[in-house]
Amino acid sequence: MPTREDTSNDGDAPPAAASMADGAHLLGFSDEILLHILSHIPSTDLVLNVRRTCRKLAVLCLDKSLIHTVLLQKDYEASEDKVKQLVREIGREIQQLNMAGCYWLSGSTIEHVARCRGLVKVNLSGCRLTSLRLSKMLSVLQHLRSLAIDVSPGFDASQLSGECKATLSRVRELKQTLYTPSYGVVPCCTSLEKLLLYFEILDRTREGAILSGQLMVGQSNVPHYQNLRVFYARLAPGYINQEVVRLYLAVLSDRTPENLHAFLISVPGSFAESGATKNLLDSMARNVVLDALQLPKSWLNGSSLLQHMRFNNPFYFSFSRCTLSGGHLIQRVVNGGKDLRSLASLNLSGCVHCLSPDSLLRKAEDDIDSGILETLVAACCNLRHLNLSAAHHHSSEGPGRHLCQLLARLRHLRSLSLPVCSVADSAPRADRAPAQPAMHAVPRGFGKKVRIGVQSCPSPFSSQAVPQPSSVFWSLLKNVPFLERLELIGSNFSSAMPRNEPAIRNSLPPCSRAQNVGDSEVAAIGQLAFLRHLTLAQLPSILTGSGLVSIGLQCQQLQSLSLANLGMMGKVVYMSALSDMLKHCKQLKDLRLEQPYFSANAQFFQALSQCSALQRLCLVSRSGTLQPEAVLAFMARCLHVVVCHMFTGESLTTCKSLQQSLLRSFQAERPALNVVIFPLLHEGLTDVIRDVPMVHLDEITLFKSRVAEEPPNLWW
Repeated sequence: MPTREDTSNDGDAPPAAASMADGAHLLGFSDEILLHILSHIPSTDLVLNVRRTCRKLAVLCLDKSLIHTVLLQKDYEASEDKVKQLVREIGREIQQLNMAGCYWLSGSTIEHVARCRGLVKVNLSGCRLTSLRLSKMLSVLQHLRSLAIDVSPGFDASQLSGECKATLSRVRELKQTLYTPSYGVVPCCTSLEKLLLYFEILDRTREGAILSGQLMVGQSNVPHYQNLRVFYARLAPGYINQEVVRLYLAVLSDRTPENLHAFLISVPGSFAESGATKNLLDSMARNVVLDALQLPKSWLNGSSLLQHMRFNNPFYFSFSRCTLSGGHLIQRVVNGGKDLRSLASLNLSGCVHCLSPDSLLRKAEDDIDSGILETLVAACCNLRHLNLSAAHHHSSEGPGRHLCQLLARLRHLRSLSLPVCSVADSAPRADRAPAQPAMHAVPRGFGKKVRIGVQSCPSPFSSQAVPQPSSVFWSLLKNVPFLERLELIGSNFSSAMPRNEPAIRNSLPPCSRAQNVGDSEVAAIGQLAFLRHLTLAQLPSILTGSGLVSIGLQCQQLQSLSLANLGMMGKVVYMSALSDMLKHCKQLKDLRLEQPYFSANAQFFQALSQCSALQRLCLVSRSGTLQPEAVLAFMARCLHVVVCHMFTGESLTTCKSLQQSLLRSFQAERPALNVVIFPLLHEGLTDVIRDVPMVHLDEITLFKSRVAEEPPNLWW
């Protein structure tokens, strides 16, 4: 038998084998394991750097499983030169290319996509794209079947070449984000099976001129929907978006596609029915069988539409903001408890009556009907995504009847959004002191002075922070251990960050039952070892924030964190705990913090600097302050940060000076850097917001519930 010395002296052994003599070596793993590891490396780094380290990796990095699909989305280090070189080296092999949100790349760099002649699927949303540039690219992409683009002011479909239109005629999936009234390329896509429309048209131009929702008649304005299977439209606030979407829907009302199985329209506010939309809904009720549905609330409220709709193995329902009562929900959707095991995602956000038998008599403080929730849970036992936010769901007394106890039966949940008041125990907890008055916190301990920089909150393992097993919220989280996204949002919470409107708005006080949810409930979230995304908003009874430390210590996979209006509004009581939490968040990429009177000082930024993976920061603070020197030092230490959005109470002069300093200091080495420093209550904020890249505006700048916002796997 050969000895250890014999094998280690073998001259033919590769370096990897020699290294493994003393311990495991990365290259000693099987090719399958190595390919899985390499799949997590950004494509630019994989092809341009890792591939050149050794002969084995040179072969593996060019494996089809790695280069057939290239994801440049959120690869913020993908510079102009890197992208061009990547396309030169592997462009012929790329079949799927995702460049969504690559706003920092020039139009000439985007044109290099034309070299990827084998492309079947490409996402160019958020990229600089004119109609001429699009025509040039699509003219050579003859295999393309899936396309995502923006339609910006100046787009002219008459500039599309015959070769481009031939390519579009073969496209089966199209996603369009509209920034101007237009059909875009929809009329050219005669084989469409999936159409996703995002309407982001502003009612006024930057100069103040009012836009018209009428589309140009000169272009072919008859979309081809005969093969359509999925229709999805999401509208930003604004009258003009509603006017334009009506023109898209008019064709559907004339002839509803027989194979339509998903029909989804997401509209903020009210969207009145018209004769055409009524005809469309009647036709759908007669001719199609759906498995995904979302309609404007005004189309569903008070109607018997759901009773006539036919469903077959549905996977997504959204009744957000509808006045649908629990009785109607059970009768018309669940059909008295019929099998809905196929349903993966359910959005009941803002449905204040959905867990009560009668929508006409319910008041916010009334208890829910546990029987309705129990029927819903039993029928939809395989739910993975559930949103019950923006409503008051209060449980009555009785064993096994609490909302948390019933939801604990949904063992497959991966994302969950709940109002804060819904997780409170039915009666006030005996072990909880009453919430303190709004402007004064009661110090903990024995009056010991607190030194700056020293933890002032209890240890997360003390009796004040450890979740009590008797808590219904603790039991719920114990039974859904694989939860990846959790939102606890106050029933009355509204963000101060505007969406096409001024920032000044009146905020409603939190629900009285939310006073029973505090640090120990937040600490219970630490049970979720697989948690990646956490939102906590309007929790008035946060006294020290000690539960945040538990989350930082135990939720090691946390990637995005959104905190808003925790504790007292006149004073930030959790600063020390937040600083301690951030020290442990090594995977954190996104932090959104909305808190009045927040002081973004050196202590905060020093703690945040320990989040080595951080990429995006958004701070929203009415009457808040910031220290420019601390911000500059933080950006110098955190080399991956590319988004710095701060909306505070500082003066316009201070904000502009800091923004210019950040751009001057860091933009050259961070191509994707996006900095917006601006007074929150300034009248010019709306114009500033419109310049923020949509990928950041939608994902971190604006506050919203994201659970079951869209059907699973809607696009990429």
